[in-house]
Amino acid sequence: MAGHSKWATTKHKKAKVDNARGKMFTKLSKEIMVAAKLGGDNPENNFRLRIAIEKAKVGNMPADNIKKAVQKGAGGMDGESYEEMVYEGYGPFGTALIMELMTNNRNRTAGEIRHILDKNGGNLGETGCVGWMFDKLGYISVEKEQILMDEDSFTLFSIENGAEDLKVQDNHYEVLTAIENLEPLRKALAQEKIDIKEYSIVMIPKNTVSVTDLEQAKKIIKLLEMLEDHDDVQNLYANIEIPDEILEAIE
Repeated sequence: MAGHSKWATTKHKKAKVDNARGKMFTKLSKEIMVAAKLGGDNPENNFRLRIAIEKAKVGNMPADNIKKAVQKGAGGMDGESYEEMVYEGYGPFGTALIMELMTNNRNRTAGEIRHILDKNGGNLGETGCVGWMFDKLGYISVEKEQILMDEDSFTLFSIENGAEDLKVQDNHYEVLTAIENLEPLRKALAQEKIDIKEYSIVMIPKNTVSVTDLEQAKKIIKLLEMLEDHDDVQNLYANIEIPDEILEAIE
């Protein structure tokens, strides 16, 4: 879990807010459109669309943008077509990478991703080369300050509603659950008037690689940022653990 949360924290701190928001909305729209095209425009009958819409709401995407993305997807996306792919590979110093992509040009995307990896000490691997190092789980993040329960009570509440694990961070809780329990858990939180900070399906590393050398950490973060900045990379996961003091030194 730490590999996911540490990288999430890092990228939020280092992002240029306006540019990051624009890219995020584009990627969220793409996911909504594809979900609506594949499963219809009713989120009650389309779990993937429901996830995508909830994720967009948490990301403060305007309701009108969400509606337009659903309509465009359900209408066939005006001839626009995206192919979904998952790339697996390696970053420098033994780190494992999983990249979930959507592209309208497989060859272009493959070349660009390979180029980014090659320039930064990484390389693409075969399908399955690192996938076994990760678990696919539902993920919910909630702010501590809005929860009236104490930590033990919230932990028990989460477990009773399907959570498999709960991590306590500085100002928020990170709750992990099996994918089939993600929606029931979200509803249970909503009934308690608990707003969700992040809601998604993620790949969590079973074990992490600890990076304590400053120069190595800089190199890895540079690679992750370049991959995350690519228009076709929807989600990026790495099995890294970088101590807070190293992250602060990089900033």
